[in-house]
Amino acid sequence: MTQQIILASGSAIRATMLRNAGVEFEIAKPNIDEEAIRASLVAEDALPRDVADCLAEAKARKIALKFPGALVLGSDQVLAHDKDILSKPASPDEAKDQLTRLSGARHSLLSAAVLYDEGKPIWRHVGEVRLTMRALSPDYIDAYISRNWDSIRHSVGGYKIEEEGVRLFSRIEGDYFAILGLPMVQLLTYLTMRGTLQG
Repeated sequence: MTQQIILASGSAIRATMLRNAGVEFEIAKPNIDEEAIRASLVAEDALPRDVADCLAEAKARKIALKFPGALVLGSDQVLAHDKDILSKPASPDEAKDQLTRLSGARHSLLSAAVLYDEGKPIWRHVGEVRLTMRALSPDYIDAYISRNWDSIRHSVGGYKIEEEGVRLFSRIEGDYFAILGLPMVQLLTYLTMRGTLQG
């Protein structure tokens, strides 16, 4: 019998990526206070990659407690700029502030994934992508947010690379899937090696 896979996330793009890759899974959205966990880790000067990893694990652990026989995938993404971590913009004004700050600068996206089996973590990976945003005019930022707010309000940094957001960048170094929020190649390789997926 194939082990049940559960995605511990309400992210539509992560679900789409897994579905497109032919992975059979179910969704169970964890009820955790991400902001409180993130704030606590930031207060302890945790590295951005550790913040992403801890949040991914917290999600996986929460759902694994409810489905002890399942293979549970938790994931999280963090945007690091200078020494700060940016979250999803809560308003168009906050999106404008984030894009203005990132304009003409380089930042990193860290996408973490953690797998739980029988109540404990068995695999983890943090993928890092470095992105350089071109210098954006205030008028373009305003127009971009106006056109895309319904979509970008769900994304750290106020952009989606798979949509118009790709126009914001002059250089991208790293894995496309990690930009979308899940290190797919590494995850699928592990699931195939352990026999969860046919390979």
